[in-house]
Amino acid sequence: MTGHTTGMKLAISLPDALFREIEAVARRERLTRSGVMAMAARDYLARRRVADDPTEAWNRALTHGGGSADDPVAQALRRRGKAVVRGTQGKW
Repeated sequence: MTGHTTGMKLAISLPDALFREIEAVARRERLTRSGVMAMAARDYLARRRVADDPTEAWNRALTHGGGSADDPVAQALRRRGKAVVRGTQGKW
């Protein structure tokens, strides 16, 4: 490990043009190449994360907001949300 950062070192091969783009962004943003690559990897992975179960996400939101998952309005919205999700499956 070198410098003041911690983490895993990784050797990768990139096309020259992509490397130059990364260098330019790093200079412009005053970041290291590693910083640019880490941000790019985080963004990439965030877009590919498996979405939470909609019901669980809704229940967490209700709990966080002080509501109850057993509230009739919450139950109706949950049913409607599931119907919408079922109706869009296979259309992506």
